[in-house]
Amino acid sequence: MNSPAAAVPALTANGARLSNVRRWGTVWLMFLAAAINFVDRGSLSVAMPLIAAEMNFSPQAQGTLLSAFFWTYALMQIPMGWAVDRFDAKWIYAGAFALWSVACGVTGLAGGLAALAVLRMLLGLGESAYFASSTKIVSQLFSPSERGFPTGLFECGTSFGLAAGTVLTAYLSQEFGWRAMFAIIGFSGLVWLIPWMRLAVPRSESPCAALPVTKELRPPGKRWVTMNRNLLGVCIGFFCYNYRWYLLMTWLPTYLVKERGMTILGAGFLAALPYWIYAMLQPAGGRIGDMLIRRGWDASKVRKGLVVFGCTCGLLILPVPLVSSVELVFALLIASSLTGLAVANMMVIQQACAPPDEVGRWAGIMNCSGNLAGVAAPFVTGLLVSHTGSYLVPFTLGALVMIPGILAYIFVVGRVEPPQGFSAQGEASPGRAS
Repeated sequence: MNSPAAAVPALTANGARLSNVRRWGTVWLMFLAAAINFVDRGSLSVAMPLIAAEMNFSPQAQGTLLSAFFWTYALMQIPMGWAVDRFDAKWIYAGAFALWSVACGVTGLAGGLAALAVLRMLLGLGESAYFASSTKIVSQLFSPSERGFPTGLFECGTSFGLAAGTVLTAYLSQEFGWRAMFAIIGFSGLVWLIPWMRLAVPRSESPCAALPVTKELRPPGKRWVTMNRNLLGVCIGFFCYNYRWYLLMTWLPTYLVKERGMTILGAGFLAALPYWIYAMLQPAGGRIGDMLIRRGWDASKVRKGLVVFGCTCGLLILPVPLVSSVELVFALLIASSLTGLAVANMMVIQQACAPPDEVGRWAGIMNCSGNLAGVAAPFVTGLLVSHTGSYLVPFTLGALVMIPGILAYIFVVGRVEPPQGFSAQGEASPGRAS
């Protein structure tokens, strides 16, 4: 049984039909941008053993540097969310992409901790547009019951980027040095701007942006952002989910080199394996959610259930430092990658619960909270490794932090629908429950 929301025609604001080539071409370009985003973002983690050896960085200094990206990335999420609600996300994304590519490219010129930290902060400033822009564009191109798969598709680019980028940056670092690696991956990414400028759908041609919510249609006394239990719940859940994610993204290569005796290239190849699994599961989780909802299953139970299942699998990183062999380490990491089933559904919950003209702001607030974990996880891990000389406590913490996130999706997030006074398509609705 199909949801009525799935029948939204792909018409522009002027009544012209938007081709599926343009719609899905935009999604695939966002997938590619997400991949480039995480190649650039994860490059420092892969190169860190080489940089730390050259510049004599302590674990605490490494943790500080690994967290520097997130200082600006987290801080700019809410302003970027407002910007993509107010302006055309296509052009915001293009400018931000250019900034982060250049920042990555010139990182190879850095001569010390301060310069590296400043360039990572510039990288975070540019990449801060990624999440809110992509989420906003999907909400403009697809109806609610169609959003799981395109959301999972663009977001799986993050894992694809980590999987391919971990190998690529490890190879380039080993063969040409870490400085050349940053220049190659940073400046080559600028080529992406050419198809984006020609193909990506602007807001004026987006079918689900054809009926904007005007001030007259909004409930009286409307604030800048609608605060409720669903926004609180997704923020708690995303912080807890991201703590584990960023622990692995920033410290796994160093852990494999220092604790498991692997080379940079060997660590790069093996660290990429869980990300390949994760990349496949992200769109799969979204597709499963879409299919079940179209067959008449309750949308709230489907989306939340897939999130809870996926996040529970994330607990499997807890015994990673305890097992005796590298093979068992990667078996656990691959099994814990079932968290990928949760990702698209977490994002669709945020899109569906937000008032239609606040999707960008909600995405910014959610991603700000999630990336505070990006500030905390690498820094706290560096402190713990410095003081304990072991990775057991950081990995245990990374697993246990998932538990409050699971509970937030069960008990704090309510019905997966817009607040009272709004429908899912942008029209005012007199009686929707929050």
